[in-house]
Amino acid sequence: MASFPVATTEFFNPLGHEEFRKQPHLVVDFLADYYKNIEKYPVCSQVKPGFLTETMLDSPPFQPQPLEAILQDVQNHIIPGITHWQSPGFFAYFQSNGSTANFLGEMLLTGFNTVGFNWLASPAATELEIVVMEWLLKLLQLPKSFSFSSEGGGVIHGSTCESFVCTLVSARQKKLNQIDSSKRDSTNLGSNLVVYCSDQTHFSFQKASQIVGINPNNVRVVQTTKSMNFQLCPNALLKVIKADVRAGLVPLYLCLTVGTTPTTAVDPLGILCEVAKQFDMWAHVDAAYAGSACICPEFRHFLDGVEGATSFSFNPHKWLLTSLDCCCLWVKDRSDLTKALATDPELLKNYNENECSKQVVDYKDWQIALSRRFRSMKLWMVMKSYGVSGLREFIRRHVKMAQHFEALLFRDKRFEVVVPRNFATVCFRIAPLSESSTEEDVNRLNKKLLESLNGTGDVYMTHAVVENIFVIRVAIGATLTEEKHVNMLWDMVQKHANALLGSQELES
Repeated sequence: MASFPVATTEFFNPLGHEEFRKQPHLVVDFLADYYKNIEKYPVCSQVKPGFLTETMLDSPPFQPQPLEAILQDVQNHIIPGITHWQSPGFFAYFQSNGSTANFLGEMLLTGFNTVGFNWLASPAATELEIVVMEWLLKLLQLPKSFSFSSEGGGVIHGSTCESFVCTLVSARQKKLNQIDSSKRDSTNLGSNLVVYCSDQTHFSFQKASQIVGINPNNVRVVQTTKSMNFQLCPNALLKVIKADVRAGLVPLYLCLTVGTTPTTAVDPLGILCEVAKQFDMWAHVDAAYAGSACICPEFRHFLDGVEGATSFSFNPHKWLLTSLDCCCLWVKDRSDLTKALATDPELLKNYNENECSKQVVDYKDWQIALSRRFRSMKLWMVMKSYGVSGLREFIRRHVKMAQHFEALLFRDKRFEVVVPRNFATVCFRIAPLSESSTEEDVNRLNKKLLESLNGTGDVYMTHAVVENIFVIRVAIGATLTEEKHVNMLWDMVQKHANALLGSQELES
């Protein structure tokens, strides 16, 4: 018969203050060395599928292991499988930058480990979130109608997709409540609701629509064009909506974007919100990436017209030195959220409920889940530590680097900047070699260029396809990226393009 090791009889205290004081220092030292040496790692992980499942033990260790040994396993086994989003050579997707202040905020919120579903569960968690959301509202110059001082308010969600789901549910409930119940049943109104977006809208909107039960056939994706810089055209949208109304369908929700993922296009908010208002639709503005830039006065004009929106969201976890997950959502009428999402079990009532009900916020009624992290702590730490001036300088530094890279591309006639740069993301390609070049040939050439550059391990970029054009996206925004890294990227682009174009000439 197999024998099993006997567990120690010593008292096990996972929060013993001496070990708690000692061990985090080891982790901080480990991470400091990681950031110091981060450029030594290939930006995009080079491992093969199954690399970890084949090397890790089948079962967890029975006996405790020392932290030093665990961190050695992280170094030897985990880090090779990490794509290093904090690397200065990371130019892919949109960045998810971090900061020391954010790390400290994460330490605090994890250390306190509060579960602030209602006000009483942790008053500080609720009220700090209100404070931070009001700070950001003023910094972005959002209309007062989104403020707690009016009928609106803000909440921190985990992701844009979560904010989509919550606002879609709220819009649907509000629309159904507007219709007489007998008529609603007879017309099967729920299946006739239609939502609208452009072909540049983030795909998570269609996922969110599916989650809340919108008929996939009722998700209208309006085509955009390069000639309009991939903005959603009001006339094209109006044409689609009118056709749906004639068919007896009910327009429900319009998703607008400030800084689309493929090209950072900006939809014209004012006129599109007017279209939504004309058909009594919920208008949501998704500024997940570009919202951070709008804290700078020179970029605030991209939000002109937001006063006509029903809700607005952006992600500090992309470009505001606050790590995943942190999505800020504001609504004009907070009761839209609470009517659709509220629960009121006896267990979760605040004391003096009658007195408190109109004075406190229970954020459980503003989101999908009941539980919630103390996310406002890290966002508060970032804003306190760097101030408005520091955050603006951080954004401007990346924009300046993007302007520099764009200028280098303009000087070399072999390259084309496919769409005008709005923020710190540049979309480019090797231009057609001649008038006889087919789009397929040019796309194939640029795909090879991207694969060649990423294959070095020194940089990592991603692509987009717009109007059948394959573009290479350079999203500048990692915290550690400096101008020297952008210059290195440009040198690499030239070198690899020279090799590819030389081989093209040999083939021809």
